[in-house]
Amino acid sequence: MPRETCYRCFWPKSLCWCGSITPMATRTRFVFLMHPKEYKYEKAGTGRLTHLCLAHSEVHVGIGFDTCAPVQALLDDPENYPVLLYPGEQAHNLSTGGLAAADLGGRRLVILLLDATWSGARKMLRLSPSLQRLPRVMFTPTHVSRYVIKQQPQDGCLSTLEAVHETLLALARCGLDDYPLPAQLLGLFERMQTFQIRCALDPTRAGYRRRPYSEPGQRTAPHGRSGARRSRYLRAPDVTY
Repeated sequence: MPRETCYRCFWPKSLCWCGSITPMATRTRFVFLMHPKEYKYEKAGTGRLTHLCLAHSEVHVGIGFDTCAPVQALLDDPENYPVLLYPGEQAHNLSTGGLAAADLGGRRLVILLLDATWSGARKMLRLSPSLQRLPRVMFTPTHVSRYVIKQQPQDGCLSTLEAVHETLLALARCGLDDYPLPAQLLGLFERMQTFQIRCALDPTRAGYRRRPYSEPGQRTAPHGRSGARRSRYLRAPDVTY
């Protein structure tokens, strides 16, 4: 018999995270645009856990979002100031004051994130001209990625959870938002990875991993793929695609 699943965090009910999460109310609305493969198959996905930690956030699943009515409603709402969290030469760096309260003009900041592999995120953006037209924002990370159980494609790449943590830190520093529970996201991230590592070390868990996780510094760069999942938020403004 398959284990019962919690359909909020998508973990087995015996390991459900929901009871230990306090949803944070932020002025900024975070909108996670999740690739179908991320939604269906990624068991250690951080986008869903991050969504549960943010009271006013949303998740929308798809590849192209120009025909997604809820997303288009957010973009068309005159009360919103929508931006895309995505690196590039034209991106406004939140860590250096690239976006100010005066830019919002009293509107609510809505940050959209692409939750997929690098190649998946590029495809989602290519198929969504309405997202291409949005102003872009980025940040300068305060810490290298803490993602032990995933291979990042290069230095500076972060998971979705880490990217939202860094974004909230930057928004709080420039006065655009509050970050009431800064330890929660990273604490949840550490607990999730500790559980995965413990499972990998348990020889009685058939069908899990055949060997323990190696140290990140001992791994070789990935080949044949455009990078690890949820690693789209480079700190460098001169990234090329």
